[in-house]
Amino acid sequence: MDQPSLLSATETLLAACPDYAATAPLDDLRRREYSRLDRLGEVYLDYTGSGLYSEAHLRRHHALLEEQLFGNPHSHNPSSQRMTDLVDRARSRILAYFNASPEDYVAIFTANASGALKLVGESYPFAPGSDYLLTFDNHNSVNGIREFARARGAAITYVPMLLPTLILDPRQTEAALQRPSPGGNHLFAYPAQSNFSGVQHSLDWIARAQSLGWDVLLDAAAFVPTNPLDLSRHQPEFVTLSFYKMFGYPTGLGCLLARRSILPKLHRPWFSGGTITVASVQGDRYFLAEGAAAFEDGTVDFLNIPAVEMGLDHLESVGVDLIHTRAACLTRWLIRDLAAIHHSNGAPVVRIYGPGDEGPRGGTITMNFFGAGGEVIDHHRVEAEAARHKISLRSGCFCNPGGGELALSISKTEIIGCFNQPWVQETSRFTPDDLRLCVDGKSTGAVRVSFGVASNFEDAWRFSQFAREFIA
Repeated sequence: MDQPSLLSATETLLAACPDYAATAPLDDLRRREYSRLDRLGEVYLDYTGSGLYSEAHLRRHHALLEEQLFGNPHSHNPSSQRMTDLVDRARSRILAYFNASPEDYVAIFTANASGALKLVGESYPFAPGSDYLLTFDNHNSVNGIREFARARGAAITYVPMLLPTLILDPRQTEAALQRPSPGGNHLFAYPAQSNFSGVQHSLDWIARAQSLGWDVLLDAAAFVPTNPLDLSRHQPEFVTLSFYKMFGYPTGLGCLLARRSILPKLHRPWFSGGTITVASVQGDRYFLAEGAAAFEDGTVDFLNIPAVEMGLDHLESVGVDLIHTRAACLTRWLIRDLAAIHHSNGAPVVRIYGPGDEGPRGGTITMNFFGAGGEVIDHHRVEAEAARHKISLRSGCFCNPGGGELALSISKTEIIGCFNQPWVQETSRFTPDDLRLCVDGKSTGAVRVSFGVASNFEDAWRFSQFAREFIA
């Protein structure tokens, strides 16, 4: 097959997505703030794994630390108060960025999105008569909440997706929402965007679930780096975020946005420094603080928190709608281009999971490569070959086993059969390699590429050229 030149491929892109031309300011931004990409000759296609930080973001944060004196905010001395003011300002900035009224929401700092999800799981009042409803398509940190629910006697239900689109099954979702257990508390959790397939699940499920008596947990970690989220329009009880996925720096900071009205329903299983107003050894009692402070164990990562405000300033100055348009155009072109690659016998080289180029998806494409005889090419091999071309992508199941099992046609019977083998029962150990052997050579992972703020068309084109090297 002839390999299209970058120039002719660009013409195809503009024909398929004329809006791409309006994203030219992002090329200037890349040259100015992400110059290391081209200086190193690297192609970065793992924005769902982590965003990239801008050079100005680093300079601004480092200048703040160099010029000022900051102390632990749990005090009222000058250095502490200075830091307290910046932490409070960052909270306000986060709420403003997502158009969340401070009368309705609080911003709770966590170590990452998983930390935010754990806060919800350990604090939500699961009990007999309660429900935890979640989708097959969820990050493991959302799946992990089921262990809190199970331990407290709540019912756990998974809603499947439709094949091959991997979109939520609307009839089964509606049916599950219609039958919560009588009494109790009911929590529905799903991702705004799948970290496996890039599918964007409708935000309209939020209001629908709430109208039927459910509290809603929205995992927005994969969604917000390239999409606007307006919490004045959609108001889930909980939203979980990871800032490094949005702008690359700092790592080690996430956030739980929680509606103030839900906070009295939550019960922390312990108390710690920072979460209480008063605790007594002799009196054997403690009194939790109000608002965000009751959920921030110990001292927050105070020196890095100002960098969150700076990162949000950066994204807002660039324009998340512009980033969204570019990611959407690159995704559309690459899906169409990969679908056109065939072996000499006509067999496809690449199989893409999820909806097609016109479906409800974000800037993430997940796929597997196949040989001319239809045999799957191990995703680890693809990643290793990509690395030799200086292409950074991701392979595996991306901490999303439900999405992977459905997409890769691994059945419930196969999974349970693997887990019930005598040696597994004896050792309680099981690895991805064990799973691969157990399911008779089926792929247990995939290859994922994703676009973000500094992506350009040459990144997508270089990956398509790489994909053509597998033609036989």
